[in-house]
Amino acid sequence: MACLFLILILAFPRIALALLFFFTTYLDRVFHNSFLVLILGFLFLPLTTLAYAWMVNSGVPVAGVNLAYLMIAAILDLSLVGGGYHRHRAS
Repeated sequence: MACLFLILILAFPRIALALLFFFTTYLDRVFHNSFLVLILGFLFLPLTTLAYAWMVNSGVPVAGVNLAYLMIAAILDLSLVGGGYHRHRAS
């Protein structure tokens, strides 16, 4: 069940962020002072926002290997945007 939940989060990160925002306090603990950062993360880097929220809520330091996880999430987010632009440009 947990693997299915992870697959759904990776497939639909914006829906996961919206559900976390409306039904839990998971994102409030991380972005309690910066609502603008949460909105920008929702629009441009949803996987990175989820990864950062997970790190802060679980007490994992954002350094070393964990920083590499954030970079991988950012690269995935940017590649999804770039791939959509490339397909749009090719047609």
